[in-house]
Amino acid sequence: MDSHSVIFLKPLAIGLLAASIAACGGDSDRDPAPSEPSRVQDQRTFTADEASLPFEALEGHDSASRWWGVRPNGAGYRMEVPENWNGKLVMYAHGYRGEGETLTVSNPSLRGWFLDNGYAWAASSYSTNYYDVRTGVEDTNELALAFNEIASANGRELDTPSKIYITGHSMGGHVTAAAIEQETYDTANNVVHYDGAVPMCGVVADTLEFNYLAWFTMAAQHLAHTADNNVPPLESVPATNFDADAINAVLWEEVPSPSALGTPTAEGEKMMAISRHLSGGERPIADIGFRTYYWNIVMGTGGRDGTVNGILADNLTGNADVTYQFDNDPALTAEEQAFNDTILRVEENPAANGPRSDGLRWIPVVNGEFTIPVVSLQGLGDLYVPFRHAQVYRERAAANGSDTWLVQRALRSPGHCDFTQEEQETAFADMINWEQNSVKPAGDEILDPAAVADPDYGCQFTTEDRPGLPACGLL
Repeated sequence: MDSHSVIFLKPLAIGLLAASIAACGGDSDRDPAPSEPSRVQDQRTFTADEASLPFEALEGHDSASRWWGVRPNGAGYRMEVPENWNGKLVMYAHGYRGEGETLTVSNPSLRGWFLDNGYAWAASSYSTNYYDVRTGVEDTNELALAFNEIASANGRELDTPSKIYITGHSMGGHVTAAAIEQETYDTANNVVHYDGAVPMCGVVADTLEFNYLAWFTMAAQHLAHTADNNVPPLESVPATNFDADAINAVLWEEVPSPSALGTPTAEGEKMMAISRHLSGGERPIADIGFRTYYWNIVMGTGGRDGTVNGILADNLTGNADVTYQFDNDPALTAEEQAFNDTILRVEENPAANGPRSDGLRWIPVVNGEFTIPVVSLQGLGDLYVPFRHAQVYRERAAANGSDTWLVQRALRSPGHCDFTQEEQETAFADMINWEQNSVKPAGDEILDPAAVADPDYGCQFTTEDRPGLPACGLL
């Protein structure tokens, strides 16, 4: 059997084994199996919007085969194969789709590049919404494994893909990074051994994202409270008194909007410094990213519990080991020490996302254990999925001996996933050249603080100067 087509059906096997034991009498004195913890996500229902699945031909590719439908798992899909297919398939993993019941599919931003270069592509809606990366991995893999079946059902007989690659944005970047991990190969129910990957603006440090959001919003409320007693102190997590409007009144002269950067107060400048350190350290574009509308997106997560909106059964997040700083000096000032001594502390609970007996963890891990070419993109100003993800990804890959397979690029973008078409196409083409021709591409130094703090950091792979941002090469 082709390596791309290996499928593990662990829950079914476990069920058959249990039935066999029961049929033979089993051990009547054995303690009953512990009940699995329930989570809110398992009670939710979702439906693919079938009317939204059809998609039009791309100009210049009228002869490409375009297929869409709903898989047995309930996920909608789109798939496209050029007339002169090169025998290779790219799976696209979409980002976060919110908390509605309707499932939708996106065409990849690199669709034109794929077709121009002979690649087929496929994308799943996933069979759930919310931040359900476990389902994203399983359903993306399930669709990849069904590629030939779908083609045949539509009257086109194709060879099994000789190579399968994966790419995705944001939460889809998490799906991408998790899909190639050794733990995924060992525990997933649908397994695809990918040949290369390009996670973009991705949550490539898994649960760090939810800890970061908690660290950030807890700091914002505590800072505002210490400056103005009218802002209530944070007393518990989940917080019943998180007040974004009251915090904004203390930290901003002008709150960031979709059309304008915010103007912080003196207290807001302290929060900007806290943000800079939590999100990856001193670097270009970081302070501009803090002043974007993504401030409101991050603050919208304030006060939540640590179940990631029901993806986990128990609370995950904590800030017990976090040191908050207002400046670049690692030595704490008296003010910083007082802040750290008085902020609410909550212990992290990694067991909330422990290994599962039925497949992947509820939030699949990115341990940095992979043996294929990976080119990863991260934005320097991204306040929502911060640059710190790239640093942790590198640290984990190095710890597991996989860092030679990882090339990372820092882009001078202020928002989330606001990369140019050229930046994305170049990254994917470079990964392909590496995988197919053994030409490893260049990347940025991620872990050297001096390199990252350089005013021109990120210029090497940023293809154009963004309006309102400092241009490269001025110093």
